[in-house]
Amino acid sequence: METKPPRFPDAHPSRTTASSPAPRQPRAIAAAKRALPRALLIAIALALPSGAVAATIKSKVSGAAKLLNPVWNEAKDPNAHRYTFREPSPTVRPDVRNLTAHLPKELCIAALGEKGEALKVPYRVTVAGGRTTPVTLVVAEGQQIQFENKDPFPHKLYETSGKAGFVAAELASTKSRAWTPPGPGKYEFRDELAPSVRSWVVVEPKTVAITFPDRKGDFGIELPPGTYKLRGYFLGEPVGKELEVTVTGVDQNISAPLVVGEPGPAGDKDKPGGGGGQ
Repeated sequence: METKPPRFPDAHPSRTTASSPAPRQPRAIAAAKRALPRALLIAIALALPSGAVAATIKSKVSGAAKLLNPVWNEAKDPNAHRYTFREPSPTVRPDVRNLTAHLPKELCIAALGEKGEALKVPYRVTVAGGRTTPVTLVVAEGQQIQFENKDPFPHKLYETSGKAGFVAAELASTKSRAWTPPGPGKYEFRDELAPSVRSWVVVEPKTVAITFPDRKGDFGIELPPGTYKLRGYFLGEPVGKELEVTVTGVDQNISAPLVVGEPGPAGDKDKPGGGGGQ
């Protein structure tokens, strides 16, 4: 007796032929399917927090000309035997001769809220050309940092206090080294093989977001709705005056500048949580 293979329903009902038209669905089922994506979008929107829509706050810094990096002063010391400086040119203005901070990597602007959260991905600090990028980094508690060597030769980074779990170890070219700060405070890093490398990580539990200005001092930072205090950090210390901003979910241009050319808030020095100091 001839055995016929079993016939299964079509796995793709939408693929029909003239000889086998697709059966019509009841109106109630069709309406439910049309309403499903809409209901799903509404459910997702309700599940999101009210502050999920972020906005960009733009402003600028003032007083940046007063930020001087001590690395350059160390280099000018004849006893350090680091560099040979030529005689100053009389055609160059004295204010231009000052080796002021390179804002895009040396001035970190932090937005402080009620409590910050560490990112799931590590912050990258690259070592190249005898410096780190960034030089000062402000993070929330529990944030992992990843140091990456972009130079063609090794470095030997270490944390200066010796209590932060980051001892001197060779970091080969193109290699990286991960580290998580043990707690709030300021941590300073130097290099046994390159004296010009000097970097700081500040752990501030209230850090919600950070940014860096451009060469002209203009900056932008994306924040969810709420009230925040913008604070500049230089050489691991708060500088200038805090600027309070209120984010409403709409991009804003703040006319008031963030002052960074004065000492930081009184009594608000970052106490070492196992680290640092100049």
